[in-house]
Amino acid sequence: MGARPILAIDTTGPWCAAALRRADGEVFTRAEEIGRGHAEHLAPMVADLLDAAGVAPNALQRIAVAAGPGSFAGTRVGVAFARGLALASGARAVGVSSLAAIARRADPDGDHTVLAVHDAKRGELVWTVFANGAPVTGLERGDVDAATAVLAEFGEIRLAGSGAAALGADPAHFDPAPPLDALLDLGEAAPADAPPPAPVYVRPPDARLPGGVAP
Repeated sequence: MGARPILAIDTTGPWCAAALRRADGEVFTRAEEIGRGHAEHLAPMVADLLDAAGVAPNALQRIAVAAGPGSFAGTRVGVAFARGLALASGARAVGVSSLAAIARRADPDGDHTVLAVHDAKRGELVWTVFANGAPVTGLERGDVDAATAVLAEFGEIRLAGSGAAALGADPAHFDPAPPLDALLDLGEAAPADAPPPAPVYVRPPDARLPGGVAP
């Protein structure tokens, strides 16, 4: 790929965040912890980011979006926005596993084994184990005991993500902000034939349409 701007978006949690890496390597970021309301905040945030970087939408090469696991509503907003902007701008939208981005931030050189774990609430954790920068398990879900067994299986392992505290890690050691630099790197490294992004949900949504059908 030639050196062209890439945009990263993460709305999978309480943060609404975006970053843009220009062709010259300079990175511009916007991140705000909003809790809810990603749909209202994301478009103006990205417009402001593009304006600050002096980059037109049609100059974007790729749009990397955190595809989850994360909150249902926020993940859906980010993926839909990325796909829409890609269609309008001609850029390629690619989905990046939120756990992969978290693991990369925890182990940027790919020298260690990392348990990237998301707190899915209701007593459940969702995780993937990464070794030397690559996943060595699939996306797994279970309670604290199940995740603790994984820690014992892999021995020396780093913990990262919102579920790390449930496994005894000091939450002060973890950055709650989205891993935007990692999203940029992983989005840029995605294969040229990567499929359009799709949300990764850990369970069906709670909301139901009339007749009991999930939206």
